[in-house]
Amino acid sequence: MNSRKFAIFALIMVQVLYGLNFTIAKTVMNENFIKPFGFVLIRVAGATVLFWIMSLFLPKQKIDKKDYLKLFVAAIFGVMINMLFFFKGLEYTSPIHASAITITVPIIILILSAIILKENVSKLKIVGVTLGLIGALVLTIYGKSARAGDNVPLGNLLVFLNAISYSIYVIMIKKLTLKYHPFTFIKWLFLFGLIMLIPFGYNDLKAVEWHTFTPNAIWSVVFVVVGATFGTYLFNPLALNKLKASTVGIFIYLQPVVAGLFAISIGADFIDSVKIGAMLLIFLGVFLVSKKPKNAI
Repeated sequence: MNSRKFAIFALIMVQVLYGLNFTIAKTVMNENFIKPFGFVLIRVAGATVLFWIMSLFLPKQKIDKKDYLKLFVAAIFGVMINMLFFFKGLEYTSPIHASAITITVPIIILILSAIILKENVSKLKIVGVTLGLIGALVLTIYGKSARAGDNVPLGNLLVFLNAISYSIYVIMIKKLTLKYHPFTFIKWLFLFGLIMLIPFGYNDLKAVEWHTFTPNAIWSVVFVVVGATFGTYLFNPLALNKLKASTVGIFIYLQPVVAGLFAISIGADFIDSVKIGAMLLIFLGVFLVSKKPKNAI
């Protein structure tokens, strides 16, 4: 397998792992094995340990003192706010809703880049932003969940705020990722994130009754930590190193497809005309935002 094929395989694995994460994480929380903030703390703690262990086998790279503050702030948006809002939102909404709203990240990044970085935005991208945000709004207001106890509007709003937080993080780390090896960057990012998450998740984690966990619940937690967190961050740099950004952007469409098919197959969600229509608007919006101008090199 050549490097490009392996990069595509890695990219597909990222989307599949993250797509499965929506339903698996929600099931564990809905069955009251663990509350959202406690789950986030387990997720980040487990991944942090794995990243630091892996770093022992990689070349050492020193972080400049001035960059530690940047990493700390990046961890606020990329780990703490991002994951707390995502898991709390996932508790209230459906896997299909959450996965569809999550792929609005390229649209949000475009908006923030235009505001913060003063990047030019074409008319085509403006149309894409509008369509994508309309789709997310329709899904938030009119979408329904298969679970009676869900609060879809609140859950969708929290997932959308998670997407905004992650987009801010992506813009913030743009220069840092060029300066440092991905794993040098990630291990510090997760360590700072873990420290900040302890006050939020400690009580939830302390209240967990581990003896009540079924084998399926245990494997679900392991999957979220090892697969959906450590695995995605492991495969992502491999893909980004060999593929164009536009190619990477297209594969984000796999997330809601995987999440939807898996959720429907186990009865955790359902599909209807509102979800289909809203998702098509989001897909089209992300496609237009990701599309390169004809004169682009």
